[in-house]
Amino acid sequence: MEKGRVFFEAEILRRHRELRTQLGIYVLNAHSLVILAAPVIYALIVPFALLDLSVTLYQAVCCPAYGIPKVRRSDYVVFDRGHLAYLNAIEKINCAFCSYADGLIAYVREIAGRTEQHWCPIKHARRVIGAHPRYAAFEDYGDADGFRNLIARSRRADPDQG
Repeated sequence: MEKGRVFFEAEILRRHRELRTQLGIYVLNAHSLVILAAPVIYALIVPFALLDLSVTLYQAVCCPAYGIPKVRRSDYVVFDRGHLAYLNAIEKINCAFCSYADGLIAYVREIAGRTEQHWCPIKHARRVIGAHPRYAAFEDYGDADGFRNLIARSRRADPDQG
């Protein structure tokens, strides 16, 4: 790693280039259903971009108003796979799409988790699959005293919250 970027030794880089599937071969070997499904998958870029814009705007306006710590988008949306020499152009585009989609969902989840922690840190009555990391510290469902105490402690830490 140099300045946050990965560098491979010349021999490894040469081997990576050897392993790259030529674009024409890649397309010719693709299953027809994969090719037909590609526009459906890539059409998701529009709602993802709108979600990105909306959540970023929400965070810029609402988080400071409520005293909720902001989330650094760059910690979640990472585009580094495009530097891999063993990927062809289509594979790099696919990796960029997945990096964006998965990173965006993680970014949105963190913002939502911080918002939930601020406004309603109460566990659900039933088990939640894939709860965010903050969820474990939430108050138990039905523990009214615990909830009120948690909110009071939280709001005393920042009297502008409410």
